[in-house]
Amino acid sequence: MTSPATAPTFRPIADPGPLGLAAFALTTFVLSVFNAGLVDASAEPVVFGVALFYGGLAQLLAGVIEYFKNNLFGGLAFCSYGAFWMAFWYLSTHPELFADTTHKATGVGIFLLAWTIFTAYMLVAVSKVNWGLTVTFAVLFIAFVGLTIGDLAGLEAATRVGGWFGLAAAFSAWYCSFAGVLNFTSGKTVLSVGPKGSSH
Repeated sequence: MTSPATAPTFRPIADPGPLGLAAFALTTFVLSVFNAGLVDASAEPVVFGVALFYGGLAQLLAGVIEYFKNNLFGGLAFCSYGAFWMAFWYLSTHPELFADTTHKATGVGIFLLAWTIFTAYMLVAVSKVNWGLTVTFAVLFIAFVGLTIGDLAGLEAATRVGGWFGLAAAFSAWYCSFAGVLNFTSGKTVLSVGPKGSSH
C-alpha cells in the first residue's frame, strides 16, 4: 500500500521590491541628470550600460520574482519598466534605425507618450499600495509628460522639466528601496512608506 503523496514545500523568497526600485532609481537618476541639463549631453552614453544591465535586466528579474510571489502590481511594474530601459538602450545604441533623423524626435515622442499612458493607469493602481510608491509614480508621470512634450513639440524647456521630475522620481524610488532593505535588516519598521494595500 503506497503512502499518500506529500505536498511540495517551497522555500520563502526574499522581497525583490528593493532590488527593482534601486535599479529603477539609479538608472532614472543617471539619465535625468542629462535630461535636466546638469551634465553635457556628450557624456550621455554612460547611461546605456546601466540601462541594459541594471535598469533593464535587474528590474526584469525582480518583476519575474514578484509574479512568483503572487504580486501582480510589482510584476507588471518591474517587468514593464525593465523592458522600457532595454528598449531605451536599443534605440540609443542603434542610430541606423532612424534613416530620416528629422523624424527621430517624433518617433521618440510617441514612444514616450505610450509610456506616459502606461504610467498614468499604474499611478491609479499604485494609490492602493502605499504613499511612498504613489509619490514615485506621480512624479514619474509628470516626468514622462515633460519628456513627451519636449520631443513632440521640440521644447527643450519641457525636457528640462521632465529631467528634474525624473530626478525626483529617482530619489523617491531610492527612499522606498532603502526603507525596504533597512526595515528587513533591522527586523522592524524604521522607515515608513505608508499603509500597505498589497504585498509591498
